[in-house]
Amino acid sequence: MIRSLLCMTTALGLSLATALPLLAEEAAPAQDQAAVTTDAVAVDSGAYLAGRNAEARGDFRAALGWFTQALSLDPGNDQIIDGATFASLVLGHISEAAGLAATRSSEGAAEGDLQISQYARLADAALREDYPALTAQLESGPNIGPLVDGLALAWSRLGEGDMSAAVKQFETVGKMRGLEPYGVYHKALALALAGDFEGSEKIFSGLSGLDPRGVLIRAQVLSQIGQPGEAKAVLDATWPPGSEPVADAMREQLAAGEPLPFDLITSPREGLAEVFYSLATLLANEADPAYTLLNTRIAEALNPRHDHAVLLGAAMLEGLGEYDLAEEAYAKFPPDHPAYYNAQLGRAAALYAAGRKEAAIEALKALTRSHGDLIVVQAALGDTLRREERWAEAAAAYDAAAALLPEKPNSGVWVLYFSRAITKERRGLYEEADLDFRRAMELNPRQPEVLNYLGYSLIERGTNLDEALELINKAVAIEPESGYIVDSLAWAYFTLGRYSDALEPMERASVLEPVDPVVTDHLGDVYWMNGRKREAEFQWHRALSYGPEEKEALRIRKKLEIGLDAVLAAEGATPAPASESNAAPVSE
Repeated sequence: MIRSLLCMTTALGLSLATALPLLAEEAAPAQDQAAVTTDAVAVDSGAYLAGRNAEARGDFRAALGWFTQALSLDPGNDQIIDGATFASLVLGHISEAAGLAATRSSEGAAEGDLQISQYARLADAALREDYPALTAQLESGPNIGPLVDGLALAWSRLGEGDMSAAVKQFETVGKMRGLEPYGVYHKALALALAGDFEGSEKIFSGLSGLDPRGVLIRAQVLSQIGQPGEAKAVLDATWPPGSEPVADAMREQLAAGEPLPFDLITSPREGLAEVFYSLATLLANEADPAYTLLNTRIAEALNPRHDHAVLLGAAMLEGLGEYDLAEEAYAKFPPDHPAYYNAQLGRAAALYAAGRKEAAIEALKALTRSHGDLIVVQAALGDTLRREERWAEAAAAYDAAAALLPEKPNSGVWVLYFSRAITKERRGLYEEADLDFRRAMELNPRQPEVLNYLGYSLIERGTNLDEALELINKAVAIEPESGYIVDSLAWAYFTLGRYSDALEPMERASVLEPVDPVVTDHLGDVYWMNGRKREAEFQWHRALSYGPEEKEALRIRKKLEIGLDAVLAAEGATPAPASESNAAPVSE
């Protein structure tokens, strides 16, 4: 949908507090409980508590099992029903969720209490394509929120065969504050589904910030109205040739003179899938991953071909720590599927997050053998190897990615050169590293990470010191709230012997990163060189409490034992001499 729109969850009428059951602090063994009360708040069931605990961990299979057991003890408990309904929806069991929702009492329910059961009923009616029932529910009052209720009603009207009412409803949503682009976008989808591709493109031409799915849909619309060149231009603006198999397949079809079929949405039910997917993308970075997952699962149930919903849902499962379920989702894409490489990239990320790092690397290496002509695949292997500090192997992967770049790459490629520069810098290949750093800066002159890293590297090497300080100061100006970048500025002054100049940025970095062991250690060093030895020792003690790496912890303990000057002398280093303006009295 529209990437640039920022809309608060409350504007949609969503309440996570009522939609997601609360976290139980501790789950008691089910066999220890003989009975439960009928009071939802005072349920004393080990199974219920275990279900809530499993849900809080993101283990929805276990949660559903526990809630089912709890319902066998107390079948009329609405809170348990809500928990089981939510778990069923997240697992994609729409019909089962609707069956549970039908047993929930609405008597005395507060606003928002019925949201999960309404989700289940809406999804089930849409899945069965029972549009009269869906329309009746949506017109009976608030269900989920203005976005879903409004758009779903429009698609339901279309499912009933009333195009005029559907268009009018889309336009109603398009007039709601904060939801305007969504109403307009879905109207464009509905017009295309009805065969009015000219009307659809007229809307699309006025929209900006389409997400990848929207770009693909617009390309199909343009092709249908006999504009293959414009369709190709839309694809090229999002994906350079060779970077996305789905777009490449479309380009080949267009080049062969074949129109692209409009097949991403083929029915009102699949239009309803887009409603839940729109909400999922909106909430993906704002809400609990489980809530986003719920919407992707409904979208997938309504349109099993909805690759974007499957991939987003798998990413949410990974975020919840449900790595097995994430792998199952990624496995839905066979090797000949255009989105296979995307699924395998996600699978590798899930493996790495699960601690199976070597398996993740092997999965990426296998992907380079099947999809090695994709820059993103080679770069992903390089990134994973770099995280494991396998610098030479990472550099080779980045070399393979760089070899695939067009002669004039876009500005987003800065990250590839930057990443490769790090692998070279870590191996002491400074001249080669600097070339990549500077290439990254050419592509994106205001990227603070590049400015900071190159500046700091030059300071550490004692090379081009004036330029180094200028680069770091630019980085700070761009990201003044980044404690790590401000720390670099302070440490640059420290390295140059400008100890009093280091004091203000160092203290500011410590405020921005109050529990970082490196920043706190640096603050201690700056205090020491400014003669504030007791404060230095206090900061070193703090740094130790924040869990530094063992090597750094040993060095901090040494400083506490014999002082910074003695540690530097033992290391064969001497602090840079302080200028008169930097000289400070020693306080004991």
